[in-house]
Amino acid sequence: MRKLFYFASLIFLIGIAPIESNAQNRLLRYADKQKDLENFQHAAETYAQAYNRNPKITTARNAAEAYSQVQDYEKSFEWWEKVITNEEAERTDYSNYLTAAMKVGKVSQIDEMLKKSSFNENDFPELDFDLIRNISSNEARVKLVPAKGINTEGSDFGLKTDREGNKYFSSDRGDVIPKDKKGIRLDAKSNLYSTEKSSFNDRSFFGIYKFDKDSATSKLVSDLPDALHISDPSLMESQNVIFYAVFRDINKIKGNREYSLNSEIFYSKISADGTLSETKAFPLNSITEYGVTNPFVDEENKRIYFASDKPGGMGGFDIYYVTYDEDLNFGEAINLGSEINSPKNERYPSINGAILYFSSNGLPGLGGLDIFKAEVSTSGFSNVQNMGLPYNSPRDDFGYLVTKDGKRYLSSDRIGGMGLDDIYLIEDLFKKLIARVIDCDNNIIKEEFTTTLTKQDGVDLISSIRNKKGELLADLEPESNFNLKISKKGYFSIYDSTLSTIGLKEDVLEREYRLVRIPYNMPVLVDIVYYDLDKAKIRNDAQPVLSKIAELMAKYDFLNLAVASHTDARASVEYNKILSEKRATAVKEYLSQFGISESRVRIDWFGKEKLANDCGDGVPCPESKHQANRRSELVLEAFSDPNKDYDLPASLFGKDLCDETSLFEEIQNEMNSIPAVYFDFDKSTIRAVHEKDLERVTLMMKKLKNLQLYISGHTDQRGNEDYNLKLAERRAKAVLEYLVQRGVEANRIEYQWFGKSQPINDCGTIPCTENMHQLNRRTELHLKGKSN
Repeated sequence: MRKLFYFASLIFLIGIAPIESNAQNRLLRYADKQKDLENFQHAAETYAQAYNRNPKITTARNAAEAYSQVQDYEKSFEWWEKVITNEEAERTDYSNYLTAAMKVGKVSQIDEMLKKSSFNENDFPELDFDLIRNISSNEARVKLVPAKGINTEGSDFGLKTDREGNKYFSSDRGDVIPKDKKGIRLDAKSNLYSTEKSSFNDRSFFGIYKFDKDSATSKLVSDLPDALHISDPSLMESQNVIFYAVFRDINKIKGNREYSLNSEIFYSKISADGTLSETKAFPLNSITEYGVTNPFVDEENKRIYFASDKPGGMGGFDIYYVTYDEDLNFGEAINLGSEINSPKNERYPSINGAILYFSSNGLPGLGGLDIFKAEVSTSGFSNVQNMGLPYNSPRDDFGYLVTKDGKRYLSSDRIGGMGLDDIYLIEDLFKKLIARVIDCDNNIIKEEFTTTLTKQDGVDLISSIRNKKGELLADLEPESNFNLKISKKGYFSIYDSTLSTIGLKEDVLEREYRLVRIPYNMPVLVDIVYYDLDKAKIRNDAQPVLSKIAELMAKYDFLNLAVASHTDARASVEYNKILSEKRATAVKEYLSQFGISESRVRIDWFGKEKLANDCGDGVPCPESKHQANRRSELVLEAFSDPNKDYDLPASLFGKDLCDETSLFEEIQNEMNSIPAVYFDFDKSTIRAVHEKDLERVTLMMKKLKNLQLYISGHTDQRGNEDYNLKLAERRAKAVLEYLVQRGVEANRIEYQWFGKSQPINDCGTIPCTENMHQLNRRTELHLKGKSN
C-alpha cells in the first residue's frame, strides 16, 4: 500500500512540474517583453515575482537593472546584493553592485565591501576609486534646498528664469497611466509607443510649466498638434522666443511605418499667458536619424548650445553649438571637442560668463550624470572639472543654471527628494575661516585665548572652535563683513576688521595672526635732572628734559614715568630722606602743568642711600662729585601696569613686535642722544664736567637692556699719526673703563680709535683756533639697539 502511494505521488509530481515550468517561462517572457517595451516598472516587478518562484542569477540581474532604469536605486541595490551572493556572480556583477551601493549613499562603505569580496580596486578599472574618495572628502560649502513650490512626486527638472523673475521648467506632474504599450524616454529611440503616457514609468507626458513671481503655476500651451513630450525650455528674451525639446507622434508624421523616434528642438513666440505660437523647427532636426535636445540660448555670444547623438560625434550624446543672427539664421553645428565630449553622454549645457556647465556620464565622476564646469575662451574649452559634492551625487545630477541675479539651480534624482527628479536651489553654507595664531617663533599657540567674532552689522557672537593643530575655525556667512578680536592675558589683543566674504569665491578664508606678549615695564628712555645743594626746585637746565618727557607722555598714553630721587651724602639720613621726597614730588608737580596725571608718575626717594660715586659721608670730594649725587633719575616706561591688558598702540602698527629692540627706536634716538666727551690737550683723563653725561649713559645702559654702546676715540691734528692713534685709543678706553666701573657690562660696549683721521675741523687745510682744536679732541658715544 505504501509503495502504491509513493508511485502515485511521483506520477503526480512529474505531471505538475512541466506546468510550473511553463508558467515560469511565460512569466519571464512577459517580463522580457515589458523590458523591451521599456516598461521597466512592470518588468522589474515581474522579474521579482519570477525570482521568488525560481531564484536564478539572470532573473536577479534583470530585476536589478530594471529597478535602476526607473530610478528605484534602493531596490536595485537590494537585487544586486542577491546577484553577488550567487556563486555564478561575475566581476561585472560586482562592479554593478559597487555602483549601486554608491547610488544609495554607501560611498563610505565601498572599502569594507571590497574587503569582503575576492576582488580589489585594480579589478575595476571602470571605477575611479581615488577620484570618488577625493570628491567625497572635499565637499563644497553649499547646501541644496528644494525649489519652493515647484517639485512634485514626479519628475521636475531643467529650470530657467526670465528677467521678470518667472521660472520655467519641465515636469510630468499628473496621473500614472499603466499600459502595455511602450513608453517614450527622453534619451531613447523607439518605433512603437503609447500616445497616452510619457515614458517608461507610465507617467504623464512632460510639459513646460511656468512658476510666476506670485507663486502661481501654469502649463505652456504649444501649437504643435503632434507633440507628446515638450521639455528643456530656454529663453531668448531679446526676441520673446523660447527654445525647447520635443518628442512628436511619429505615427501622425510617417503613418504606421517603422521609424526610429528621436527628440527635436523647436522654437516659438511666447505670450504673457503662456501660449506658444509661430513655432518653427530647429534646422538641425532629423527625427528619424538622430536626436537633438537640451537647448540653451547664450544671448551674449549669440550661440545655441544643445546635445545631439548625430553622426560624427565622440560617442553617445555630444554637446554642440550653432551661432545665429538677428533673423535667427543658424550656422553650422560645432562639436565642443574631446575636451568636453566623451564616448558616452554629455547633456544639459548652460553658460554663465566664461564658464560652461554640463552633465556627463562619460567623464570621471561619482556615478550617473555628474555636473562639470569648463572655461570658455576664444581658443575653445579647457580646464574641465567635476564640481564635486554636494553638486553631484551617486545618481543623476544635471541642468545646472546660474541666473542673471546669481542664483544657482540644479536638477537631481538624488536620495531624499520629493519625486523622481527634483529642482534644487543652491545656497552657500558658511565660508570656513581658518586662522593660525602664532607666537614670535612662528609656532601655533595652543594655549587658550579668547575670540570675539561678530558681523559688522550685528552684535551676535559667532561661535568658533580650535582644531587639533590649534587653528581657529569659524563659519562665516557669505557676502558679509566681520570683526575679529583675539585676546590673551598678558598679550597685545589682535583686531581685524578686514575679514570679509564679499566676492569670496573660495570656500575657505585663511588668516595668520601673531600674538605677542606685552613687554611690561619696558624702559623706553632715561634721563637725569640735577639739583642745587639743599634745594628741590627744578633748575632751568632740567626743564627742557622734563618738558620733552611731558610731551611724549601726552602723545603716548601707554608711557608712564618712574622717578627715583637722591641727595648727596652730607646731612642726616632723615633730613636727606625728606629732601629727596621733595625732589621727586617737584618732578611730579612740574609734569602736572602739562596735564600729566599724577597717577602716571611713580615716585621713589632714597636720600643718600644710593650714591652715584664714593663720596660718602665724611669723604672729602670736589663739588662736582657731590653734584652728581644730587639727582632724580627718570625712567619713561611702556606698559607699566602688569595687571592691565593693553591694546596695541597705533604707533606700533606695522612694526615687528617680536623685536623689542626696535619698538621704540624713534623715541630713543630722539631722547637718548649723548654729547661727546672732550679731553685736554695730550690727555686721556675724564673731565669732571663730563661725569654727569657718563652717569646718564650708565643709567641708560642699566635700564635699557636692548642698547649697545659704540665708542670712538679721536685727537686733534697736531702730532704724528702713530702717536695720535695711541692717544685716541687711551681716550676711548678711559670712557669704557669709567662705565664698566659704574656697572655697565663690558660685552655691551664696543670701542674704536681713529687718531686724527676724522676731525670735526680740518685744521690741515684751514687755520684753527684752540676751540676748534678742542672739538677734535673727543670721544664720541652712540647708543643703538642690539641687532638680532
